[in-house]
Amino acid sequence: MTMDIRLDNVDIPVQHERLQGTLLSPAASIPAVLFVHGWGGSQQHDLVRARGAAGIGCECLTFDLRGHERTAKQWESVSREQNLADIVAAYDWLAARRNVDPQAIAVVGISYGGYLAAILTTMRPVRWLALRTPALYRDEGWQLPKRQLHDEDLPAWRQRTLGADENRALRACAAYTGDALVVQAEHDLIVPAPVIRNYVTAFKNARSLTSRVVPGADHGFSSKAAQNDYTAMLIKWLSEMIVGERGEAARERTRLHRDVVRGREG
Repeated sequence: MTMDIRLDNVDIPVQHERLQGTLLSPAASIPAVLFVHGWGGSQQHDLVRARGAAGIGCECLTFDLRGHERTAKQWESVSREQNLADIVAAYDWLAARRNVDPQAIAVVGISYGGYLAAILTTMRPVRWLALRTPALYRDEGWQLPKRQLHDEDLPAWRQRTLGADENRALRACAAYTGDALVVQAEHDLIVPAPVIRNYVTAFKNARSLTSRVVPGADHGFSSKAAQNDYTAMLIKWLSEMIVGERGEAARERTRLHRDVVRGREG
């Protein structure tokens, strides 16, 4: 996918004459970023990073998964299937925005939200995927209430090394061909290092893969320093991916235009 860059020939009037110029304009539609919070979180946790992404020219959407905030009464009953449907609905709403390029959408997921965001890539086109401390769950019990997945065996299961073919989220990562970012918390007691390694290993077909560890961070990034480090890391990565691709599109369009002009002159 190459972002569209408009290139138009223009005449600029000056003292009864006209100068020939070339105007490069950004595409009429812009990239977008969908933020997915973790279990027990809310859209409020993503607003700072959404503002940062908006600052580099992206349409951004944060939202509350069912079972949280206004729908907190569903906390004990909501399932992974329902929350994945929430993400699909939010994605489709964002992609349908008149000024959004549906082929230039990034999804940023935290923990449980990162797990579901990985699965989303098998259902919708995701150009850029950022996962912070993505959780991992067994495939069984997909329609059970999410709260029932936290049995006493889950921490031990998360210490296992899993192949991409052993888990739905990891299979999704193995099939993903866009750009991916995986962020690990150094002192994460909820999503241990083996889970992160499973995700990183699974991204074997990604166009690019960036893996980072935030020093001193716990799973919830409870310290201000850890939050700031993650925000800076994410916005830098998004800038490199999105702004960089825009620049490449502009360079390619300029090169093609130059070749056409040279052909006419020859």
